[in-house]
Amino acid sequence: MEIERNTIVNIRAIIRTTATLIPLTVWSAFAQQSSTGAPAPVIEQRKDNQQERIANGVQGGQLTAGETKRLEAREAALNREESNMRAADNGHLTAADRATLNRQQNRLSNRIYDDKHDARTAHYGNNEIGRRRENQQDRIAQGIRSGELTPGETARLERQQQSINHEDASMRAASGGKLTGADKAVLNQRQNHASANIYAKKHNGRAR
Repeated sequence: MEIERNTIVNIRAIIRTTATLIPLTVWSAFAQQSSTGAPAPVIEQRKDNQQERIANGVQGGQLTAGETKRLEAREAALNREESNMRAADNGHLTAADRATLNRQQNRLSNRIYDDKHDARTAHYGNNEIGRRRENQQDRIAQGIRSGELTPGETARLERQQQSINHEDASMRAASGGKLTGADKAVLNQRQNHASANIYAKKHNGRAR
């Protein structure tokens, strides 16, 4: 009986010790993560989710070049704000910082939804110029999805595509809805430059 009683006492002591050590271990791990200044998973996951939604909208034609440009410019601005917040607090985000970033990501999320479900869509047409435009958008979408393109880079690439689209529309308006041989040559030359630009930005070593 004495041995059994001692065994019970020892087990209870082990349980009390374990109950004390587990919270300390968890707190230590949390403190270690905080001291590294590592991005909180929820912030990073939201950014990845927004980029995936934008990539889907680009590839599916739900987002025009202009809409994508504006969305990515806002995402780039948010990233800069997050960077400034971390710089002001030794690499950390305060609770107030996280709340601010989440509110802004909520607004951006609503904007993505609205842009993807409005009446504006990307129309390419079944012709050489249209197919090139669609191919460029597919390459940009792939770069967004893979992280090879940052939001700022995507915004600049889509600004270039928007400019080409405007020129295309102006040329068609001046020629009864058609493109002349000279028009096509100009647009193809501009898309050659845009293609090289997409490649360079996807392979410059910068990632989201």
